[in-house]
Amino acid sequence: MSKLWGGRFTKQTDQLVEEYTASIMFDKELAEEDIQGSLAHVTMLGKQGILSDDDVDKIKDGLHRVLQRIKRNDIEFSVGDEDIHMNIEKTLIDDVGSVGGKLHTGRSRNDQVATDMHLWLRKRVVEFVDMLYKLQSALVEQARANTDTILPGYTHLQRAQPILFAHHLMAYVSMIGRDIERLQDSYKRINVLPLGAGALAGTTFPIDRHFVAKQLKFDRVYENSLDAVSDRDFILEFLADASIIMMHLSRLSEELILWSSTEFRFVELDDAFCTGSSIMPQKKNPDVPELVRGKTGRVYGNLVGLLTVLKSLPLAYNKDMQEDKEGMFDTVKTLQGALQLFAPMVATMKVNKEQMRQAVNQDFSNATDIADFLVGKGMPFRQAHEVIGKTVLYCIQQNKYLLDLTLEEFKQFSGLFDDRIYEVLQPENVVNARNVYGGTAKSQVEEAIGRADASLAETASWITEYMESSR
Repeated sequence: MSKLWGGRFTKQTDQLVEEYTASIMFDKELAEEDIQGSLAHVTMLGKQGILSDDDVDKIKDGLHRVLQRIKRNDIEFSVGDEDIHMNIEKTLIDDVGSVGGKLHTGRSRNDQVATDMHLWLRKRVVEFVDMLYKLQSALVEQARANTDTILPGYTHLQRAQPILFAHHLMAYVSMIGRDIERLQDSYKRINVLPLGAGALAGTTFPIDRHFVAKQLKFDRVYENSLDAVSDRDFILEFLADASIIMMHLSRLSEELILWSSTEFRFVELDDAFCTGSSIMPQKKNPDVPELVRGKTGRVYGNLVGLLTVLKSLPLAYNKDMQEDKEGMFDTVKTLQGALQLFAPMVATMKVNKEQMRQAVNQDFSNATDIADFLVGKGMPFRQAHEVIGKTVLYCIQQNKYLLDLTLEEFKQFSGLFDDRIYEVLQPENVVNARNVYGGTAKSQVEEAIGRADASLAETASWITEYMESSR
């Protein structure tokens, strides 16, 4: 059969060209959205009197049958028909006859494919907010269970100051909160209808774009037809958001890998999220966080790839833009895999509180508090810093920690020391001394958990609202 667009051509398309330019191998992912958009479009054509009611009914019935066949995996898509749009239209014509060819009245594949991607990505964004909500919930529950668990906080991967493990986890809750906000904000730019823009200039038919938008539950339509068919900012924005999410997951992955090692022994990941070695029977490998860490680069690559495709691309549609889909599909699949595993992995993680506490007792992470103690006695901070530096050096030379020193040893470095220094140096007091908004003191962390609970409730409400609105 000749191409649906083949009237102008005198030769058949070279087989290699067909294979090279076809997108059906990957854009079949958009099949349900393509039919969803077509149903709204043909309904509008009937409303506007562009097609008869009888034609509209036949086409709609045929589209529903095609959709059911697609769901049953009962259609063999053809490379010769290039893409999902032409494959569905050909299948429709085979089902209902030539009247199926009227479906494409008043639209182009350019605005059609853009609509498909808006519909497809809109649904994915809501799903990702839901997955991030579950991960946030798991982190908050682990934090709630560890408001008395103290571990060393690190800078430069060197022990810095004692903090609550709950405080550390809540840092990731904040990161994921920003991820959720970015996705929610991007929804506004995804939920815009391009259909009706035609190939680039609109159409001569008296269509009603706002009616179609209402049918498909879009908030608004594109203002400019050229922009409508050439805009891929909404995909770029999603890929950027996904890259940041993966970056956050990779940071947590790295810490889980370190914390679960013999050198740290701060946490133990559940067996369900680890694997063994084919040769070393004692091994328990944190493969899930390792692979998430590795796949982060894959998502970054998809973002850079699309940015490069769009660089210097003239208006309006160009075949280059066929390269917009595979990276989007791959990023969605990669992010889905990571988030589906991360929430239960965090929820089932065992925390070794005693090992964390032992680590705090065997370092100098409480040194800053001694300097603050001397500052409270009137010593300038810079001088106090030098005094404590010398005190720590003495401890290292004597193979002692600060709490091991006698008061006489402290007084070697400053006569301002008194018995209260031992109280100041206790890890609980070091932690609770940082009683400022956003600090690691237990009262501040508990308030942060309370704020997170309220934020989670808002997110849950948003998910419910938008899941219902996008159905």
